[in-house]
Amino acid sequence: MVSSNPAPRLVKSIDGKYTGEVIGVIAEGTRFSKLKIGMSTDDVQAVFGRTPDRSHTYESGKRWIPFYFGNDARRMQVLYKNEGCLIFTGGNVWGGGGGDLIQIESDPSGKCYQQ
Repeated sequence: MVSSNPAPRLVKSIDGKYTGEVIGVIAEGTRFSKLKIGMSTDDVQAVFGRTPDRSHTYESGKRWIPFYFGNDARRMQVLYKNEGCLIFTGGNVWGGGGGDLIQIESDPSGKCYQQ
């Protein structure tokens, strides 16, 4: 799929521990303009006042790294209609951890959501 969005911008998380991506142009005054890389799923839902319209989880390539204990072995993608898609860390190989916002993609059409 070819996206008309500009190249991703690398953005430090709110705690400065890692770098995430922001894709597309986020309009001023939208709920997406209030999001920050590193927010938790609960913080994001508080901004929107509801759960996402769609979501799914998938394994990241880190799942297969021997002795990888980080919280990014799985990922969760969510869609907020008329806004775009978000990707969160989905936890470690045992299901713990996760929930950190690592990618924001402004795409009101919803084409960013891939299942």
